[in-house]
Formats: sequence, structure tokens, C-alpha cells
Amino acid sequence: MKKLIVLSAAAIAIAACCNQPKFDGPVYLNPNAPVEERVEDALSRMTMEEKVGMTTAQSKFSSRGVPRLGIPEVWHTDGPHGIRPEVLWDDWDQAGWTNDSCTAFPALINLAATWDKEMSLLYGRSIGEEARYRKKDILLGPGINICRTPLNGRNFEYMGEDPYLAGKMVVPYVKGVQENGVAACVKHYAVNNQEFQRTQSNSVVDDRTLYEIYLPAFKAAVVEGDAWAIMGSYNLYNGQFNCHNKRLLCDILKGEWGFDGVVVSDWGGCRVSEEAVKYGLDIEMGTWTNGLRGAASDSYRNYHMADPYIKGLREGRYTTEELDDKARRILRTIFRTSMRPEPNYGRFVCPEHYQAAREISAAGVVLLKNEDNVLPLNVPEGGKIVLVGENVVKKMVVGGGSSNLKTAYEVNPLEGIRNAFGDKAQIVWERGYVGDIGRSYNRVDTGQDLTDNRSPKELIASAVEAAKDADYVIFIGGLNKSAHQDNESTDRYDTFLPYAQEDVINALAEVADKFVVVNISGSPVSMPWADKADAIVQGWYGGTESGNALADVLTGKVNPSGRLPFSIPFKYEDGPIKTEAQYPGIKEEDDQYWQTHYSEGVYVGYRWYDSKDVPVQWPFGHGLSYTTFEYSNAKASKPVMKKGGTIKVSVDVTNTGDVDGAEIVQLYIADPQASIDRPAKELKGFEKVYLKAGQTAQVTFEIAEDALSWFDAEKHAWVAEPGEFQALFAASSKDVRAMASFELK
Repeated sequence: MKKLIVLSAAAIAIAACCNQPKFDGPVYLNPNAPVEERVEDALSRMTMEEKVGMTTAQSKFSSRGVPRLGIPEVWHTDGPHGIRPEVLWDDWDQAGWTNDSCTAFPALINLAATWDKEMSLLYGRSIGEEARYRKKDILLGPGINICRTPLNGRNFEYMGEDPYLAGKMVVPYVKGVQENGVAACVKHYAVNNQEFQRTQSNSVVDDRTLYEIYLPAFKAAVVEGDAWAIMGSYNLYNGQFNCHNKRLLCDILKGEWGFDGVVVSDWGGCRVSEEAVKYGLDIEMGTWTNGLRGAASDSYRNYHMADPYIKGLREGRYTTEELDDKARRILRTIFRTSMRPEPNYGRFVCPEHYQAAREISAAGVVLLKNEDNVLPLNVPEGGKIVLVGENVVKKMVVGGGSSNLKTAYEVNPLEGIRNAFGDKAQIVWERGYVGDIGRSYNRVDTGQDLTDNRSPKELIASAVEAAKDADYVIFIGGLNKSAHQDNESTDRYDTFLPYAQEDVINALAEVADKFVVVNISGSPVSMPWADKADAIVQGWYGGTESGNALADVLTGKVNPSGRLPFSIPFKYEDGPIKTEAQYPGIKEEDDQYWQTHYSEGVYVGYRWYDSKDVPVQWPFGHGLSYTTFEYSNAKASKPVMKKGGTIKVSVDVTNTGDVDGAEIVQLYIADPQASIDRPAKELKGFEKVYLKAGQTAQVTFEIAEDALSWFDAEKHAWVAEPGEFQALFAASSKDVRAMASFELK
């Protein structure tokens, strides 16, 4: 019998690169063999127990390989904003390494606000390099759940309220990550739109709403981005937990979309053994025996897809068909990542990644208001800038749940603005209010002591006194990653600023000559004080280079081009969610779970505000620049689009100001002759165009039938009805600048 030779994947790759003789061993160890041949060869050599072993966690962030065959374990890492510090084998607390401080990239809502697909690709490539350097195989991100309610605690981890925007931004991110041999694990699939009772909430959604709003971004990640992994969500859909949901995982993901990757449970999201085996889950990860309560540290063997799975197979309750499918998907993931043919060692905390983080963060900053061009800052030599607010100094990378990071460094706004001005201006910081003085999360410590025992009245008085003779007063406040703000596991109470920040803003507005408000948040914040500020800037959790990026925009080094990825209402009650049944859901006496009814249907975000003619404070897609743009000469390439064909629509955009800048040209489609109730308009295209002062460029979009379609639940098909359509070229959902009409026959 020929002796089995087991070599490491690295050794095989090195041999291949050095033009060594072709390896004459098992096909699965040959990195140059087709992936599917390697999968089938490895599968044929595995025992039932080894196959089952691969489907279950062995530690907090790893799942089993097959040591006997030299097939490595799979290492997962939390993202999607940076590579989580190493944790203990069986505990969330960090392991105390000294070389795992990562580059913290901006929160994904910041990325979405760039409306820039090239930025998304840069982000994916950069974070993928960091994951590969740390020898991670699956990056647990990006998150693309829709911002259905501004109260969702995890909106900051997602990409806004529109499925088209999220879909177009997720694809380059996924491709960029996977270029490095790291699987992007897109999450949380699906209809996972609140943190309240997230493990006990059943999403009740009709098919049209599901397919038009909550699935398109996931489909784009799978079909266009070729994502290698998907994470199920904690909630239920149609009464079945989503980590083993037959409709979502078997029928849609692996059936309709042809997904050939691996489905990973959210940690503790696997709840029913038989469903886990039969309904699409491939790797079960978790905290304790069932992911929800404590157990012995060796409890991984008790997981639903560990020893109970083996027992069920031996008793004939399960077949090997499901098991082989799971093993194939896991092997496919391994051969795409740690055992891929191309050697890739990645990069970590390097100048290129810091620069990428800074560029992405700045590109997403949104200028909401700028009366009398008070921005960019024009401070005389030796002038005085007073910065007020806790978020001027508070480090934001630590905390927030699974996005918690230990970063090599973090530049706060105070440091960033001081870096920008040096000794040319006096920069003064006043606290203004006390919010969250916490400094650690899972034993990751910020090193900051934000204790301040002054009363709110004293804090405001001190800030007002400092502001009286300032050239500029800049209030930097907003939310943070504390409970009931931008934070995993809790939702917000309302859409207004916490910690009585409005009192500080109102007091400063009385004395400030030039008053700028910077809101730092990952979800919509209502601004009843907006008319008291000369300028308003929407900032985000910008990561390692956050302070420098914000300073770049405030000083004009970067001309702002960010656009809102969600609507900002005057108040929560203006939005589409009107009843307790819609949110947070209701639990009748005989119900086992909370029932959350998505009865607003497709009218989410701007679809609601625009269709129902409800005013908003700042509309979806809104954002100003330090220059101005005009739209003209809108046209369609032909008056009639034939069924199954395409048509091009275009508009000329001119930079009419004195400063070079970028405009986000947004294309919305309106269907005024629809036979059913449809939103007034829907985003179906966007392009970022850079123009020098005075320059004009033509922006062209190609429209296919899918951009005109709605989902017919009875036919289970997308339908584009003949008739007139309008291509609306806009600077926001409520700022249409030009229109071209065409007919579908």
C-alpha cells in the first residue's frame, strides 16, 4: 500500500512557487488542482466523525479541521471594522497579546456614506490584508442589514436604509477581502433589524417586502460578489430560527442564488439540533452549550452539531447527504483560504492602511448645513478655536459589542484639529457635558480617565465663558457605543441627543460668533436645534484616523463629498413605524416569541417619507460641498426600451464653484403608471464624479429591466410593466435636479 504523505499547505505552495517537481500525493494536498477535485478527494478520505467534527466550534473563534489529513482548523475573527484582538480559548476577554493591536477602519455606516465603490474596494483589500496577516480564514463581516428603524443599536455596523446602495457597496468590499484568501462572511442573514429581544423576535414579513427590501444586498454579495461565507442571524423568520431556516438558507440562499460557500451560525444562534442538520447550517459557533447560558469549558462536544449529530447519524435519524454537503462547503472554504495555492502573508498596521482609513473616514463625512460658507475654517493667525463636547476627546474604537477593537492608536478630534493647526491657532477644549466615562470592554482599555465631578450647570458655564471670545466654537457631541446608543444587544430609546447635549448647544449658540456642530453617531439623530448652528457636520466612528479625517474636512484639505445613507427625521414618530406590533413587536400570552410585524411593507426610509410627502430634517442622499454643482441636458438614449433590453440615460454635471470637488449623482426611477402601489421613486444608480472648478462631465447610467421591476409574490417573479418611466437625476431623494422619460414596451 502506498504510504500517505501529509505535508502542510505552506510547504506545497512553496514547492509550487519554486518550480519543484509536481507533487505526486493526494489530490487535496495539491494546491494547483481544481478546488472541486481537492474537495472530493479530501471528502473521500474522511470518517463520519471527522466530517461532523468540522461542523462545530472547538474554541471561541475556531472550528475543527482534520489533523490526521493535515487539513487545518478554520479561524474566524470579528470584523467588519478591524481584526478583533486575540481572546482566550473559551472566553470573550482578550488573551493579553502585545502584537494584536490592529488598524481600526471606519464603521461601515461611514463607508456607506462615501457612496464610493472604489473606497469600498480599498476598504476590503486593506482589512483583508490585516486578517490574512493574523492568519484568519473567515472575517465576520460585512454587515448589510437595512436601517428599518433609527433605533436599532447596530445601525452603525450596517450600510444604511436602501438595498441598492448597500448592495453596490458590499460587492467591492467582499471582493477586496477575498483577494487575500480570506472569506468575507456577510451578516446577519436576514430580516435582522433590531437588537431588542433579538434572540426571541420573529420577523413577520410578506414576500414582496422580503425580496424588494431585505434580500437584495445579500443577493448582490452572493451573486455579484461571490461571497464565500454567510452568517445567520439570531432572530426568527416565519417562526423558524434564521441560523437553520429552511426558506432562507435552503430555498433562497443555496437554491435560488446557488450559494456554494459556508453558512456560519451567529454565536449561540443554533437552537434546534434537527433543524440545524437539515436546514442549511454548516458551522455551529457559540459561547456555551447552546450559546446562551454558561456550561463547562469543554462543552463544545455538546453542541447541536457535535456529539448529538453523531448520535443521530448512528441511529439513522440523519443521512450522510446533509453531512457531506456541509463538509464539502467547509473544505471548499479551507481550499479557498488557508490552503489556497497563492501564498499571501498580508500586511498589518502599516502606513498604507492608516492612510486608507483616513481617506475613507474623510470621504464619508457629510456636510449637512453651511450658512454663509462658515466652513471650511478660516482662522486668523493666532486665532482661537473652542472645542466643546465629550466626543472631542473620547476614544470610540473600544466597545459597541462584537465590533470592539484594540487599535494601535486612535486620533481623537482634539488631536486631529491640533495636528491641522499646529501653533497657528489656540485650540481650547471644554467638556460641556459628561456622558460615558467607561474605559474598557472585554478587558480592552482605552487608557482614558474621563471622570469629571462638575455639575451640568458648571460645565456649561465654563464652556460658555471660553466661547465668548472665540473665532470659532465647534461643538462635537452625538452618540457613543454605550448601552442604548450605538451598541450591540440594546436599541436606542429615541432619536434625540443623550446627556442633555441640547442644553449645551443652546447655550453656546447664544454667545458664539461662528458656531459649528459636529454630530458623531452611527444612526440618525434628530436636530431640533439645527437653525441655531451656522454649520452642521455628520461625522461617524472613523476608526484609527478619525480625528485627522474630521480635521481634513473642517479645514478644507478635503472637500466634503459624503452623502447620508439614511434619512434623518425631525422626530421618530414621523417615520413609517407607527405601532408597537411593528416595533419592538408584541408578545401575546400564548406566544413563545415576540412577533415583529413589518406591516409598513416596502415603505422603509425615504420610500416612506417621499411617497407619503412627509418632511424630513435631512433627506437620504443629502450632503453639501464647498463648491456647487448644476445638472443639465438630461436625456435617454432612445424613447423606447424593449422588453429584455437596456437603455442609457445621462445628465451633464458642472462644477459651478471655485473649488475642485466631487458630486454624487443619484439616479432614481419612478413608475407613475404602475398598476400596484409603488414608492414614489427608488434608487437605481449612483456615481461619484470628480470635477475641477468650472468643469463639466456627462454621467451615464445603463438601465436594465431589473431597475424597473417589482416583485410579484403570487407569481414569485420580478415584473416590469409596460408604460412610462422617469429617470430622475438627483442630489438627494428630495432634491431632483433633472429628468428624462422613456417607455417600456
